[in-house]
Amino acid sequence: MPYDDLRKGRFNESSRAYFVTTVLAEREAAYFRDFHCARLAIAQMRNLHDAGAVDSLAWVVMSDHVHWLFRLGETHTLSEIMKAYKARAAHLVNGYLNRQGAVWQKAFYDHALREEEDVRAIARYIVANPLRAGLVENIGDYPHWDAIWL
Repeated sequence: MPYDDLRKGRFNESSRAYFVTTVLAEREAAYFRDFHCARLAIAQMRNLHDAGAVDSLAWVVMSDHVHWLFRLGETHTLSEIMKAYKARAAHLVNGYLNRQGAVWQKAFYDHALREEEDVRAIARYIVANPLRAGLVENIGDYPHWDAIWL
């Protein structure tokens, strides 16, 4: 799907919950198999949460992509949040791996949740990714996820 097609219909509403997915530029690189790289990506989600730009509800970092469920704050658009997240995480990952170049695909997928959608069910779907991928048999054994309902 072309990048511009992903932006069609995108709107921003503070306090609305968004489910976003962003993927590594080279999926086969799987940078987040490295524990430290995954923690660098997680730290940037936490930084945006702590700054009040988003209210993180759930997330999981897989080897080649990130799923993140959050409520958008008052100060930034969804695109600004994702641009900041991807830029900061890429800078740290590239520094740690002593490499240059794109870390992320240009686009990201987003879904603005409707009122009738069950936020907790979507959070469960997100954090169950490692189970569905066969990486662990118990989600507690996977180190790169969190949800506010714990």
